[in-house]
Amino acid sequence: MNLGLAGKTVVVTGAGQGQGSAEARLLVEHGCRVFAVDLCAQVPAELRGLSGPGELIYRQLDVTKRAHWEELAAQLSGREVHGLVNNAGITQRDRLAQVSLEQLHRVYEVNVAGPLLGIQALTPLFAPGSSIVNIGSVAGLSSHYPVAYTTSKWALRGLTRVACMELGPAGIRVNSVHPGFIETPMTSAANPSFREATIRETPLGRAGSSQEVANVVLFLLSDLSSFVNGAEIPVDGGQTAHGGAKSISDALK
Repeated sequence: MNLGLAGKTVVVTGAGQGQGSAEARLLVEHGCRVFAVDLCAQVPAELRGLSGPGELIYRQLDVTKRAHWEELAAQLSGREVHGLVNNAGITQRDRLAQVSLEQLHRVYEVNVAGPLLGIQALTPLFAPGSSIVNIGSVAGLSSHYPVAYTTSKWALRGLTRVACMELGPAGIRVNSVHPGFIETPMTSAANPSFREATIRETPLGRAGSSQEVANVVLFLLSDLSSFVNGAEIPVDGGQTAHGGAKSISDALK
């Protein structure tokens, strides 16, 4: 199946590990020229030795720094950019009564301001038919308990919808993907009871993989999704489908 991605240039943030590296690898396999960016000064181990018809170019970049985005845009000047995956994100697990404004601001800097700065910097380079994919979370579809992380992902939904409306006339699509519990370095740091409770609330009864998220991102970047714009796609095994009813149903069995 021809996805129409061969030879296209795509920027992936947070590409050093987990979902970001899986997305970068898959795009290279499908012939993309991938600018993979992350905080690491050296090429992360997960991005070394890639094989495929595409090409991977690694750059160190802090998504919260406008100057870093401007530098990347200058490096890309003269070539069309066809995709941006705003994957970089951080979590903060304090609850409502404990979270500080400093913690809230830091999460927003990375999870909301980072995607905004990327969109602002790269939009002048986007070709008609380009695609932006913002990586949200089931936290942005629910009342998840880590308040800074949850509110940042709700804000990212708002940014996605505004960008969809503003950039659509230029032929640029903007969608969001909302992973559930995915086996990544970020989730591995969570309390084991959090993992167990989340899987109990997931109808498929298991955690997801970074590859399963990357597959959906690939679709949204490809020509197969050419009329998909402003969509919010959960990749969560059904976790958000039941609105909390699963634990009630399970208790009555």
